[in-house]
Amino acid sequence: MAKRNATLNDGCNPELVKGARFDGILEIPIIEVPKEIVIPSGFTPFSKRETAVGTDEAICFFEKDPVFADVLINPYKYIDDFKRFKYLIPVDCSLYRDAPLSVQITNLYRDRAIGSFYQRKNNNVYPLIRWGNEYTYTTKYFPEKIAFLGAPKNSIVCIGTYGCIQSKEDKMHFEAGLNAMLETLTPVVVLVYGPMPDAVFKKHLHKAKFVQYPDWTTRKKRGGY
Repeated sequence: MAKRNATLNDGCNPELVKGARFDGILEIPIIEVPKEIVIPSGFTPFSKRETAVGTDEAICFFEKDPVFADVLINPYKYIDDFKRFKYLIPVDCSLYRDAPLSVQITNLYRDRAIGSFYQRKNNNVYPLIRWGNEYTYTTKYFPEKIAFLGAPKNSIVCIGTYGCIQSKEDKMHFEAGLNAMLETLTPVVVLVYGPMPDAVFKKHLHKAKFVQYPDWTTRKKRGGY
């Protein structure tokens, strides 16, 4: 009779956080303050990264989750690959507002775990801040605003607006989360991938230095790469 393997891969790669520090009641892995804040010249998606070799670009994951699934499954495979680039934005695991809260928390954890892992492998990681429904960016459910756990304060952060501010409800949740993020993390620099409509951003522009980058499709239309 064949011996059964009782090992189950839960997809969370617990070995990735060996040596990491943790934040909050949920023990979210921490992405430390970078040694130096330097503004990237542009954002290049993971699947287009060969166009950015040797530049001051930041490699990002603002793509559909299956495109970068292999990074989540086997992050060790990309250690040397990502060291070719000056900046790395962690994986953008989807935080849909209508997803179960447990799923939103899991994807938040994975984002920070991957970012912390690559930072400890000597990549220059700038944290990605995402929030889902109001339970993630308020204290209505948890005593902490969990969307911001594991991210450094008074530093540099990245957010994405592409596809996130289409409806009136989208804009309401996005601005509420943005305001909560600015109050909680008090960032010095906010890198924004995607549009920055005045209706959402204008009242917040005095709180940090905002640097906007066009999404990849828009950038290509303008002649970039």
